[in-house]
Amino acid sequence: MNLLTARVSAPTTAALREAHREWAWRSTAALLLPAAAAGVLLAVLYQGWPMARLAVLGVAGLGFLGLAGLLGRVWRQPLPRIARRLNRQHPALEDSSALLLRDASGLNLLEQLQQHRLSARLPDLRAAGPLLPVDFRRPLALAGVLLALAAGAWWGRSGSTAAPPKLAEKPLQLRFEAQTTLPPTAARILETRLRVQPPTYTRQPAFSPAAASFRCLRGSRVRWTVRLSRAAQKSPVLELGSRRLPLRAVPGRPTEFATEIPLTASVLYRIRLDEQVSEEYAIEVQPDQPPTIRLITPKAYTLVEFGRPPQVAIRAQLHDDFGLTRARLVATIAQGQGEAVKFREVVTDLSATLRGQPKTSTVQHLLRLPALGLTYGDEVYFYLQAWDNHQQRTRSDTYLVQWEDTTVQESALDVSLGVSAKPAYFRSQRQIIIDTEKLLAEQRGLPAATLLERSNGIGFDQKILRMRYGKFLGEEADETIGGAAPGPPTADAPAEEPGLGSVVAEDHTEAAAPTPAAPPEGHSADDGHDHGHASSSAHEAPGAALTAELMDPYIHHHDDSETADFLEPAVKAKLQAVLSQMWEAELRLRTGRPREALPFEYRALRLLKQVQQQTRAYVKKAGFTPPPMPEATTRLTGDLAGAAAPRRERQLAAPSRQPVVRAALRLLAQLPTQAPPPAGSATTLDQAGQELARAALQKPGAYLNALRELRSLSTALRQGQPVAADKLPIIERALTALLPPPPPTPTHAAKPGNRLARRYLQELGR
Repeated sequence: MNLLTARVSAPTTAALREAHREWAWRSTAALLLPAAAAGVLLAVLYQGWPMARLAVLGVAGLGFLGLAGLLGRVWRQPLPRIARRLNRQHPALEDSSALLLRDASGLNLLEQLQQHRLSARLPDLRAAGPLLPVDFRRPLALAGVLLALAAGAWWGRSGSTAAPPKLAEKPLQLRFEAQTTLPPTAARILETRLRVQPPTYTRQPAFSPAAASFRCLRGSRVRWTVRLSRAAQKSPVLELGSRRLPLRAVPGRPTEFATEIPLTASVLYRIRLDEQVSEEYAIEVQPDQPPTIRLITPKAYTLVEFGRPPQVAIRAQLHDDFGLTRARLVATIAQGQGEAVKFREVVTDLSATLRGQPKTSTVQHLLRLPALGLTYGDEVYFYLQAWDNHQQRTRSDTYLVQWEDTTVQESALDVSLGVSAKPAYFRSQRQIIIDTEKLLAEQRGLPAATLLERSNGIGFDQKILRMRYGKFLGEEADETIGGAAPGPPTADAPAEEPGLGSVVAEDHTEAAAPTPAAPPEGHSADDGHDHGHASSSAHEAPGAALTAELMDPYIHHHDDSETADFLEPAVKAKLQAVLSQMWEAELRLRTGRPREALPFEYRALRLLKQVQQQTRAYVKKAGFTPPPMPEATTRLTGDLAGAAAPRRERQLAAPSRQPVVRAALRLLAQLPTQAPPPAGSATTLDQAGQELARAALQKPGAYLNALRELRSLSTALRQGQPVAADKLPIIERALTALLPPPPPTPTHAAKPGNRLARRYLQELGR
């Protein structure tokens, strides 16, 4: 009898515990396989992307906590749940695995028989395979994917940052002084290698400069490696500007010395080993430029006219040398007038297109004015901000978007001027536009007859408005507009509708009680001027036609559109254009085509707005009246015509470096002619060399070669060697360039030698 059926009187839980233990080990292995692959991926990311190390550590911590929780759940599975798993896995157990957890003394006869049967079947099931198998296909597939990602990340890291050591530290040819005078047993500098590691945020690989003088980005780490011919007691010294940095020995290589420091400013350097001193070389450190923003649309000032869609498309191009990380749109909304203006700021994130830190990106945003809470007359000021991967921020100029409010009479003149006495001509035209747009919105659900009726009604309103404005051009009746002169009114003629005589579109009055009929003509015979309406008879006196022609300039014509008003020609031309647009709109409204009439209605409204601005009358008050400011064309344009900054000139004292430079120039002039050099010549040249070194930091190409020759000349004077005369002009030109230009010397005109000529010049000078 085996172990599972040996003791049937005691609770047979050993078999379930053994099955649980085997399943827990297999489940642990299935969880650890992808966890190990994920650990490899996180290690590669941590090593290859230093900027993301904090994020990698956070993900690793969360993953470790999740893995510990899953393993705890696996090992703490209760035995009843294991029994249920066995029932689902093996039908031969007949859903009776729970009987193995109970004491045989508490079971009835049937349950005891079933417990005996299960105890006999479990060894056979175990021999066929694990009681609770675990599927390893998904964990293996997931681990393979994670390892592939780790391999890709490692390859990307090695392709971007890693480089062969020999290629990254290519030896440079540095010129050293006093190499030939050294004893044979002295250590010599054989080669010098440089390796520049740009900052991590640039994502650029390390490189070896091709020349000793080079450029690098601010924050780069530069490594100097010097190899000697033999081991030396003293290590080489790096003279970096005013600092002296001894190089440290490389472990395991007694003849190599190295040092590595970050650079934040341009500097000159040279390497010294006892008496061996290299020439000075320049390192130009360039700062990282902030990102640039170029707004393509809209313009600096945008006016959203009435009837246009209340939205503005914003499109900008962002660029940075090493990558963009974030961008946003900051809009300041101004609502209200006068002292009741309220400001509100709305920030919109535009970083969706900057994933992966691209160097150049185009961001787009649709600025919907109603969504921002704007209404007619409100303004919104907006600008863009962009950040690069070095957390440098750039802000664009401020742009203005204004939603036109046609109900407010705006004036560009000073507030001290008089108010306009002219009425608002355009309100009824706006109401016609509103009615037309409402009809278009309801067009689909209306029958054709109803649509034509409502469109005809709007066309009648357009006719009434056209007749009102026609009176300003002398068109006193509808029949005279484009037709012959009307005849005298008759009793059957309908009376004019109430309110049609008003110029203001809103001045519609209610119908009054009937009044006695007035005379058909508002003028009388004794109104002081000739009407010219007398009908000619067949018995006209001779010469009556000639007399009428002579009197025509002095006769008052009622229906002459050229002399019936006092408007300016420009205003009159725009009114004629308004009537033409109203005619076109009425034609299409009367024929049931409201969609085609809408553009003409909008053009009529814009022309009426312009007429309103041109026909205002102002009364000048005391004080200065400034000219109108063309705000829409000059605001935010950057035009500085006529704006000149104050300019002041003064004479500055000579800089303190002049005595040292002048003394060096005098010494250079004496060296070719004076055989023994003067005492202290090398010291004088060293003092001038300090001034020349400061200038070489700003312009290495202009002064660095002269500085080298000056160092060589100073060393030759100390050692008593002959002076190379062909190098002196190079040093003299560089030192002369440091001096300010001399003041102009006044010139004296040559006096004529003839006494008569001098007398003549004296007489001319009186």
